[in-house]
Amino acid sequence: MTTEPAEPSPAVPPPPAAPPIAVDSSEPALPDEQLTAEVAPAPRAPRRPRPVLLSACALVLGTLVGGGIGYAVQAQRPPTPLPPLQVAHPSYPADTVDPAALAAEQPKPLAIDGDLTKLLISAPEGSTPWADFPDKPAWISIGELAEESGYEAKKFKELISSGFRRAAEVAWKKDDVRYRVTLIQYTADHADMAKSPSWPAFADGASGGYKVDATPRQWADSNDSYYLGEAYAKRGPLQMKVEVFAAQPVNPDILKDIAKRQWERLV
Repeated sequence: MTTEPAEPSPAVPPPPAAPPIAVDSSEPALPDEQLTAEVAPAPRAPRRPRPVLLSACALVLGTLVGGGIGYAVQAQRPPTPLPPLQVAHPSYPADTVDPAALAAEQPKPLAIDGDLTKLLISAPEGSTPWADFPDKPAWISIGELAEESGYEAKKFKELISSGFRRAAEVAWKKDDVRYRVTLIQYTADHADMAKSPSWPAFADGASGGYKVDATPRQWADSNDSYYLGEAYAKRGPLQMKVEVFAAQPVNPDILKDIAKRQWERLV
């Protein structure tokens, strides 16, 4: 058996030669070890102590030392006594209080807080009753008060919504002239309703006034006409109203006289 000769290994070509390095003739040549040596890093400078930390330590230490010294000094001092307390002793009047005199000094309640029928003026002598109106001071209901206005439903709602509390009235007839005096009281929180914005003001600026018609009006239940004179005043939540109905223009002096006498009973 014959053996075939082995194929020879291919020859490895030599590495290419490095290109020659160009040397600048203007600069001096460095030794070979300087070309290949690496640059060593520069060493760090030593760390300095932080001034903030030192200041904080000094502050804490100074506080502790100062507090200790202050406590030691204060502990050696004698205690300072407190000033005596100034307490006012209760005093009593030398004389006994007279209950009657004390009650007389107190402000009196308003007359309008009592019985309104006792505050109304009375019908003069020689007068006669006017229809079914009360000729003596008497209480009247909210329905009767609304009926007198001539527009019952509207007046009734108005009185209900305006804080109506109670009313009293007296009326009379004399020499074919009809008179009616009415006191209407409202609740305390509706006291402003006792003043009507349509009232004419008195000359002295008082809360009230009077007026007389220059032209006649007509009764609701007949064809007869009449002249109206009205006077108003307000005291707290109480409204005073004086009405005069006549076939001729109302004499303002008569109207003011009745209003004056009625007002004097309310103060």
